[in-house]
Amino acid sequence: MNTETVRPAVTELRLSAFKTHRGVTLPLTRLTLLSGESGSGKSSALQAYEILARLGSGESLARAVGEVAGSPAACVPAGARPDAQGRRGFRIGCTVDGPAGPVSLDLAVQAEPELRIVGERLTGGGETLLTTALTDPDRPTVQAAWHTAGATPVTRAPLPDDRLGTSLLPLRVAGKTAGQRLVLAAAEQVVVALRSAFVCDPRPEVMRGAGTGGTGGAGLDGACGADGAGGAGRGTEVRRSGREAGLRGGPGKPGGVGGAAGSWGPRKRKGSSGEAGGWARDTEGARAEGRLRSSCDNLPAVLERTSQECARRHAVLVAAVREACAGPVEGLRAVPRQAGGTGESPADAAAPAGLVGTAGPRAGVAGVRAVLDRGELGELPVEQLGDGELRFLALALVLLTGPEVLAMDPVGEVPSAHQQMTVMADGMDRCMDPRQARELVSLALRMTDRGHVRLLGTVRDPSVAEGLPGVQVLHLGV
Repeated sequence: MNTETVRPAVTELRLSAFKTHRGVTLPLTRLTLLSGESGSGKSSALQAYEILARLGSGESLARAVGEVAGSPAACVPAGARPDAQGRRGFRIGCTVDGPAGPVSLDLAVQAEPELRIVGERLTGGGETLLTTALTDPDRPTVQAAWHTAGATPVTRAPLPDDRLGTSLLPLRVAGKTAGQRLVLAAAEQVVVALRSAFVCDPRPEVMRGAGTGGTGGAGLDGACGADGAGGAGRGTEVRRSGREAGLRGGPGKPGGVGGAAGSWGPRKRKGSSGEAGGWARDTEGARAEGRLRSSCDNLPAVLERTSQECARRHAVLVAAVREACAGPVEGLRAVPRQAGGTGESPADAAAPAGLVGTAGPRAGVAGVRAVLDRGELGELPVEQLGDGELRFLALALVLLTGPEVLAMDPVGEVPSAHQQMTVMADGMDRCMDPRQARELVSLALRMTDRGHVRLLGTVRDPSVAEGLPGVQVLHLGV
């Protein structure tokens, strides 16, 4: 595995004690689908991955857990009883393969009475590279020890108990000894893999304007009649720039916690007023950039951009949509929508505001809208498509693009050729008929074969992947 061509990727997800899971290890390939009955823990597995990804991006523990699970208590294994001090928590981890070889990260999180990371362990190359432990409950720190292999075997220092210590190591380790360089290589490999995740949750009700924009809108299950395996009503927030908390840092970033051991005061978080990283992004900024958000409510603006930037991939998208949609499809494009009703067609005037993007100011233009070219049947606004067709279109667009088109921020210091994006799609086949779902899995297989994208999704019907080599289906709750 010691090769420059290996792109860091999460190859194993460990749910040691998380929600309904205890002692569960999930091997992840380039295309892994989780199946199982409602309540088997499919969505919970993706939530654990997302929490790790957010922490790897520099997000605080409170924000990561709150955005993904709603509350820390929701992550505690069912039936877990508090200890004598009233403490309960959860444990998750992962293994990341890459140039540094397999590197394992494991976290122990106290959820009650106060949310904090109480233990972290990073191992690789046959060495324990980082350990942290809570030694003083009255301070917002853990005592960290990382591998040095120099005159001093380990270096000890306090780290904040609300951040992933692994993501802080590149800001704290000098890299002077062989041991320190091993620590840096392992930590950067884990951070690169975790920051390369994109949660894709296309929501037809929001895409049509039925939702409330940035507040989440209606529940997913109600929108498509799903089996209850959908997410927890995540809003349209997506990742904002994580470069404030990336591999390199400066004042005010997570690396800014490198003060003396005694500089933290009891239960007072140093520099806790600012959020150093995370996935929340100014929604208007994401729209103006033409970067697709998790809910895909700004799809027209992104479609306008991608159709101009890569005609070949756009043609592949059109071909895929043709297979998934009822009726003829000769083209897919974004067209200007006139301001003030001037020059609007009746369909324009009646269309909801959801699937209207803003691709920059143009005189007399209120934005763009996405339409299908039906040939002799004319143009059809995509908001008139069925729920399954809309979700297919959005997920296909994500699979055919990359981090530069999505509202995410992978590590900028690492060349894109040395990274691969992981798309997480909970309820991947939600609202789709078997034909549409199989076509989407087939498209995902073709794209993951290229080595630049991986997919972790959940499906209700595992038969959509039957006969497709390279697709791993893991059955949960069996």
